[in-house]
Amino acid sequence: MKEKNTFHINGYLGLLILLIMVLSGGFLFYLTVMNETIGTAIFGAVIWIIAGLFFSSLTIVSPNEAKAILFFGKYLGTIKENGLFITTPLTQKISLSLKVRNFNTALLKVNDSDGNPIEISAVVVFKVVDSSKALFSVDNYRDFVAIQSETALRHIASQYPYDTFEDQDITLRGNTAEVSEKLKTELEERLEIAGVEVIETRLNHLAYATEIASAMLQRQQARAILSARQTIVEGAVSMTQMALEQIENGQDIQFTDDRRVQLINNLLVSIITDKGTQPVINTGDVKD
Repeated sequence: MKEKNTFHINGYLGLLILLIMVLSGGFLFYLTVMNETIGTAIFGAVIWIIAGLFFSSLTIVSPNEAKAILFFGKYLGTIKENGLFITTPLTQKISLSLKVRNFNTALLKVNDSDGNPIEISAVVVFKVVDSSKALFSVDNYRDFVAIQSETALRHIASQYPYDTFEDQDITLRGNTAEVSEKLKTELEERLEIAGVEVIETRLNHLAYATEIASAMLQRQQARAILSARQTIVEGAVSMTQMALEQIENGQDIQFTDDRRVQLINNLLVSIITDKGTQPVINTGDVKD
């Protein structure tokens, strides 16, 4: 099925033509009465029948609405222009809204790529762009959109972890824009058969399932502490190395291996520790 235009003319112009036909038929009947000729009466009756048939084909199309025209079960085409029109007589006219719609998917419980159960839902914004596919290719395009949206959301959620501390990984929590875009792309492929265009998709709920939420929070805290410690140690080593180079090069001081190890130890402890350090003054060796 593919949408196409069908025969239709301006309704106001059509009404004017039909009015002229009705008056012409009445005039022919008047001539029949005056001249008592059957031929003119038959011709007038035919004109009235034709006018009546086209009167039945009058249809009104509202803004952001389409009318699919069926002639004894055969799809003739669609009228998308808004206004009053006259189309093919003896046809069925099916209205279809072209307005932008949105809905929330149900709250789904899915396992992410790490196997952790999560709760997720999304908002889908869509509109019908092909009336013939929406009406005749699927049983009910609204139900079709809802079911396919949940299916696509399950599939996307199972491809990514909920969260990770690796910068190169895409996560559901940290990359919602990328995940939403991938969800939109997959939905467009699934809904093309129904003549539906996906305008936007957004995750509106994302959380660990209740039964593991507490444990996963502790895991997140532990991983955050480890990640922070790793950053602190890397920074401390870099700062210690830079301090030694500046002292030796700037002051023309050469440390022995023992002094270098002691200085590195003191610098690392003072930088890494989360408590205030107490200065110790070295007064030299004490001799008896």
